[in-house]
Amino acid sequence: QVQLVESGGGLVQAGGSLRLSCAASGRTISSYPMGWFRQAPGKERELVAAISWSGGSTYYGDFVEGRFTISRDNAKNTAYLQMNSLKAEDTAVYYCAADLKVVGGTPLHRDEYDVWGQGTQVTVSS
Repeated sequence: QVQLVESGGGLVQAGGSLRLSCAASGRTISSYPMGWFRQAPGKERELVAAISWSGGSTYYGDFVEGRFTISRDNAKNTAYLQMNSLKAEDTAVYYCAADLKVVGGTPLHRDEYDVWGQGTQVTVSS
């Protein structure tokens, strides 16, 4: 079984940057697509970014607008989310997730992901 642990969240001023990490244990994630999602109070969990198993394809939510970059280091069994030019509306709990079904493609909806981390809080002050 895969366990995912996020880190790197915190409090940052608007315009600042954070780098989130998602460390996997229990099994290699090198064959699986990974995603970052976020959930703000009273809102649904939404896709922030997703990356194919190889890292060759990446996808972003419309609100990202070039500010975030998803990446992965399969040798370290870790995925990352670099967030720049943060806005107050980016405040949320950020979750990483893995799709272990290995059916091809990179899922973009939360229901297609099998394993989730516990989340890390990102708070952006305006």
